Amino acid sequence: MSDRRDFVKKSLLSSAALLTARSAFAHSPEVSDKHYTTTTGAPIVISTWDFGKEANAEAWKMLSKNSRAVDAVESGVRVPEADATNQTVGRGGRPDRDGRVTLDASIMDDKGNCGSVACLEHVVHAISVARMVMDRTPHVMLAGEGAFRFAMDNGFKKENLLTEQSEQEWKEWLKEHKYTPQANIENKMPAGPGNHDTIGMLAMDTYGNMGGACTTSGMAYKMRGRIGDSPIIGAGLFVDNEVGAATSSGLGEEVIRTVGSHLVVESMRLGMSPEAACRRAIERIAAHHPDKPEEIQVGFLALNKHGEFGAFALRDGFTYAVRSHKEEKIYSAPFLWK
Repeated sequence: MSDRRDFVKKSLLSSAALLTARSAFAHSPEVSDKHYTTTTGAPIVISTWDFGKEANAEAWKMLSKNSRAVDAVESGVRVPEADATNQTVGRGGRPDRDGRVTLDASIMDDKGNCGSVACLEHVVHAISVARMVMDRTPHVMLAGEGAFRFAMDNGFKKENLLTEQSEQEWKEWLKEHKYTPQANIENKMPAGPGNHDTIGMLAMDTYGNMGGACTTSGMAYKMRGRIGDSPIIGAGLFVDNEVGAATSSGLGEEVIRTVGSHLVVESMRLGMSPEAACRRAIERIAAHHPDKPEEIQVGFLALNKHGEFGAFALRDGFTYAVRSHKEEKIYSAPFLWK
């Protein structure tokens, strides 16, 4: 009987402590008691980098016709996937060290459904293969040869993704085999400042429901089989229809280590603004690098359930595009390090 009384007493004390902790946490500066509600009549789409403007325009065509957010983001990111002049997404992407173009992509809808592909070869629209994984299989991710066979079995066309320009640059790289990531390297490439890496896109439709997509050809001259954050749900992309959505661009290894997009969404759940939530994730990455290495860049982009958006980057140079009834604009994200 004494043991039972001690157990009950300890349980009550533990419960009281837990309630006290919850009460204190609920009134911290980062937390709001605000309840998220759906927003109707105000669709919005946002995406990473300058070329997101053209991708947003395609997504907006669907959002303005009351299409689902997930359909709009798939349609939107197919634009850079098909653009052979964009050397970091889809056709024309820079190859791995062996000269093979491999694609990673993921997609997520308002119901928590998700699909992704990793190390997919010979198929331009990796995002649509990821969508098919979500819609037609019991799985979340397919990779490599399995992903390619799945695509072929479902009517996709086998194509050569390595363009002449990307092949020539790869052959030049082979002469020295120097492999050191560089922050915002796309700004230094012949294709110019509009040619950036991963495109991540987030949208909220007329009904207040959300969707997200992320697609890339990955890091140039990566090791054979390397997979970045883009196809990993919670790292390169995460959507929670009660709260909001987030995506990322930059050095994928750093995003994976922090499960970055999930961290951003969970921070918004606690009441943080999209920009503040993105900054929190960036600060988590920065804490691992007190020496501030110049080659590292990561940017996060977020959209909450109210249609509010924001971004934050490790370094200067990360941009994002926005399209809504109110604006069509490219923003430069605030950053942590010069």
